[in-house]
Amino acid sequence: MSSGFIKTNDGVEIYYKDWGPKQAQPIVFHHGWPLSSDDWDAQMLFFLAQGYRVVAHDRRGHGRSAQVDSGHDMDHYAADASAVAEALDLKNTVNIGHSTGGGEVARYVAKFGEPQGRVAKAVLVSAVPPLMLKTAANPGGLPIEVFDGFRKALADNRAQFYLDVAGGPFYGFNRPGAAASPGVVNNWWRQGMMGAANAHYDGIKAFSETDQTDDLKAISVPTLVLHGEDDQIVPIDDSARLSVKLLKNGTLKTYPGFPHGMLTTHPDVLNADLLAFVKG
Repeated sequence: MSSGFIKTNDGVEIYYKDWGPKQAQPIVFHHGWPLSSDDWDAQMLFFLAQGYRVVAHDRRGHGRSAQVDSGHDMDHYAADASAVAEALDLKNTVNIGHSTGGGEVARYVAKFGEPQGRVAKAVLVSAVPPLMLKTAANPGGLPIEVFDGFRKALADNRAQFYLDVAGGPFYGFNRPGAAASPGVVNNWWRQGMMGAANAHYDGIKAFSETDQTDDLKAISVPTLVLHGEDDQIVPIDDSARLSVKLLKNGTLKTYPGFPHGMLTTHPDVLNADLLAFVKG
């Protein structure tokens, strides 16, 4: 097992984990906002036990990566993911992205992964594409006021905002009868507070206003789209159900009652489905 840092073309140090046999097929994980590669613990341990090479990095400004003042947009996120793939010489990868990480996967596969012949398959989990923001062309999206509210809450009291998100809609802990897990909430908060406030602030624009319609149309590798039907963060009707229509080789699987953070709340179900897709 190993971990370390790679440096991007614009000089940003990106932290990564690289575990498992180097000759095995790499499963590459892309985390959501405002978290880190630690959010993939349940999946990385699972695939490691299955004999795969597992790789994940902390997005710039997140986790242990450098807290820089620029590049907090989907183009840089994808370029940084490409820098990691090149540095580790990753080939025949399955790239799995959650939430904002799903947007990162879509942009990476479209711009770098397929052109460089590195990617075999992709998975978008509770992912933000094609576009979260409500526009004339995307009437089912969320109003800009929702994201302005996120920015204000982050700027006013980031620590409390993160507790509220993790303790409420992210994992569905605000639903009647739901039993919140203090460990899960605290781990989400820990990861969020490790990162830079400016990166997270700018990241709200990146995940909400980036139109990834063309990215999805450009992807030709088999792509699995997984989404919880009770996702309160990225509503399914304006994300997964639209994304699968834009993909050349996409498959949609939905989960009744599952929340945005279903990889953590239901890892056994999700891990089995991910493994079946990787092996298929």
